Amino acid sequence: MGLKGNLRDFSITQLLNLINLARKTGLLVIQGPNEKAEVYFREGRLAYAGISGEDNSLAGILYRGGKLTRAQYNVLRQRASNLSDKELGLLLVNAGYLTQQDVLDALKEHYVAVVRRLFTWAEGLFSFELQAPSPKGKILTRVSLENLIIEGSRQMREWERLQDEIPSLEMALKFTERPGTNLRNLNLSVEEWRVISLVNPKNSLRQIMRATKMNELEIRRIVYGLLQAGIVELVRPEGYAPPKPIKPALADVKPEERRSLVNRLIERIRNL
Repeated sequence: MGLKGNLRDFSITQLLNLINLARKTGLLVIQGPNEKAEVYFREGRLAYAGISGEDNSLAGILYRGGKLTRAQYNVLRQRASNLSDKELGLLLVNAGYLTQQDVLDALKEHYVAVVRRLFTWAEGLFSFELQAPSPKGKILTRVSLENLIIEGSRQMREWERLQDEIPSLEMALKFTERPGTNLRNLNLSVEEWRVISLVNPKNSLRQIMRATKMNELEIRRIVYGLLQAGIVELVRPEGYAPPKPIKPALADVKPEERRSLVNRLIERIRNL
């Protein structure tokens, strides 16, 4: 029997911790507001991870990981698109283009990066199917979850702090009135300049986030830094209408009952 829940009530870090402790094998599917992720575990270790709508093929992963040139990637897409990842990996290794370790390292880096992205998902529905078959044709890895769990816990604490500082992405930004400040003299990152270029009381933080293709954690990090530097300040966007608050799934449940529900969920995962 599977397990289902909401990320508002049970975080990714908590799920990873339970899967790790219980050494479970199965498929975790998370449906976020705009994306869907599939993460496969084998005996409590990360074996595969991918995001729907993105190129999760071995060729795409190797290209983004710097193991293939653009020309090689294009050739593989055209001539080897009918091969599974396992077949393509074997072909590349046997032909001497890459070593087996090159392939595994690129896959591990990609799978871990996907899980790190999931730490920024504040909302979404998840389901865990015990003993589900592994993704067809994919090359599985064995990545320990302990370091990811520690990293996720730290990121969750940072996320909570940033949410306190920037509680809503419906706010906008405007430049502070600081005579003599020249933006050209500031030592900003490429991502910070991308945000700076969109600072306008008409643009909400959510609109800037989407235009720059950042996630909620990334936009909050950058905006927090700009706020601390005194470059910008938060304002209500022009034509602002307060959104209706979203009630958490357990909002009406008493604290002791909420703890009981979470404890039952933990016990249920362990008994799967």
